[in-house]
Amino acid sequence: MPFNAEELVADPKFILAIRFHAERMRVIFNAGPRLARLLASQQRWLLTQTAYALAMERDPADATSGFTAARLVGEITSRKVASRNTVLSFIDELLTYRFIAYEPGAERRRPRHFEPADISHQAMFGWLISNLGALDMLDGGGRVACVEAHPELIRTLQPRIARNCLQDLLWREPSEHVALFLWNDAGGLIVDHLVSRIDLEGSDPERFVVGHLDSRALAADLMMSRTHLQRLFSKAAQHGSLGWDTTDKKLVLWMSRSFLEQYSQWQAIKFAYVEEAFHWGTGQKRRVANGPA
Repeated sequence: MPFNAEELVADPKFILAIRFHAERMRVIFNAGPRLARLLASQQRWLLTQTAYALAMERDPADATSGFTAARLVGEITSRKVASRNTVLSFIDELLTYRFIAYEPGAERRRPRHFEPADISHQAMFGWLISNLGALDMLDGGGRVACVEAHPELIRTLQPRIARNCLQDLLWREPSEHVALFLWNDAGGLIVDHLVSRIDLEGSDPERFVVGHLDSRALAADLMMSRTHLQRLFSKAAQHGSLGWDTTDKKLVLWMSRSFLEQYSQWQAIKFAYVEEAFHWGTGQKRRVANGPA
């Protein structure tokens, strides 16, 4: 049976899976920082995943299907994720950096349809494989092997994951302390970096040690201002999510267990939708392969 969110949170190995995914996201970011930033905040994550889902659902026989500006605006504004102008600016950015292109001949047609560039397909496939790999850690399953053997499954899985996440208020709107990061530019990358470094072997019941952090280097790495990063850390410290201890004359960053638990509960929502989509999608594939009974 597929994992649900409650089972994921209750599994002591789930935090290892989250850390694995955070590490993989850092690798993806290092390979293509500008593209990876499309998943770096909650708003941009929802915009990117929804746009890609619309493109995957494109039916050439149906002019109303696919990724158009009007359709993305409708999906996003109806759930108050972003304004119309923000969505249109986002599409312009995708075009400028060639993460999407017009469908052949679409420049002169209305509505104009967009399709992801090869680099965007590769990045989204990497994101999906990372999530499936994290789930495989929990039960030794073969999700990654299955999708790598049948990469066309992404056309079925990703739209189902994206739509379920977009429709779920608990995923769209994380808890206050998690949202402090996730609704900020590059906030998701910051949390990924911190989670990837936490020491799970520590004995403190209230905190996890992250270690010494060079805020100037991290800000430069994430293409954001050091002032903005320090402001985020300061607000998180006021909430008790993060803090610093002095060890050997160096400031050592820690993360509260409460914050990590909230983050894990939020991540479990998405991972449960990834799990559900995988089982549904592979079940659909088997039924088609077997034909009518």
